[in-house]
Amino acid sequence: MIAQRIFAVLAAALLVGAVALATLGPPSLPLGQLIFMLDHDVMDAMRVGIEGHIAGWLWRSVAVPVLVRPAWLVPAGLGLICAGAAVSLFNRKPARRSHRRS
Repeated sequence: MIAQRIFAVLAAALLVGAVALATLGPPSLPLGQLIFMLDHDVMDAMRVGIEGHIAGWLWRSVAVPVLVRPAWLVPAGLGLICAGAAVSLFNRKPARRSHRRS
């Protein structure tokens, strides 16, 4: 029950953030450009960190395609995933207790 509420709050916050990004900024602003505008050094640090500590293919195959997508798409996608988790946890039926007395 608590996990369902946590996912619901996360979904609401992420979806509101996605709408705010899409409304206040240019709709086609890429996530990489938004991150670069916030901090110039973080993109290079992310690349070096991912390629050096995890795997080089992860930067090219996963991170770069995400960074060229619109900035509102990432929080919207995560918000939809959290909403789905909240709904699936909400529909789960509680375990029935036995009515017999000992």
